[in-house]
Amino acid sequence: MGGSGREMIDPSEFRRVMGHFASGVAVVTTWGTDGKPQGLTATAVCSVSLRPTLVLVCIERTADSHDPIRAAGAFAINVLDATKGESLARRFAAGDEPDKFRGVAIRQERSGAPVLSDALAWADCEIREAITGGDHTIFLGEVAAADAQEGSPLLYYRGGYGRFIP
Repeated sequence: MGGSGREMIDPSEFRRVMGHFASGVAVVTTWGTDGKPQGLTATAVCSVSLRPTLVLVCIERTADSHDPIRAAGAFAINVLDATKGESLARRFAAGDEPDKFRGVAIRQERSGAPVLSDALAWADCEIREAITGGDHTIFLGEVAAADAQEGSPLLYYRGGYGRFIP
């Protein structure tokens, strides 16, 4: 495998190919050590288990929110809605945005992680494991609370945003 001497796929080609897998779009949130909310856009989100209720998020280790998530021991996954979620996805994906939470209503649930009030669905999670996966950390979280409302999810496909039409 990795140490077999075979040449591996080029990262840009890997990104192009995997971009053909449509995924939902979420904002992963937590509190910074400065007491301010932190967050970033993520598409690497997955349910893992029903017993116990586990989810995972993959966060690049150089992301501004990576260390605050680890330090807080908790995070919230906020699934974005197709009608108003794209602007939030773009804002939380921008590494140079100084105040990502400006004008965004948040509240706290069980773990204390900030939950976006307008999220289509959310899961409030306490970290159970943090696993190194290449240049990312895979945070495995146990869901302490969750809810959803009616609506359509924002999707990400081949570098762009779209919507699911049933």
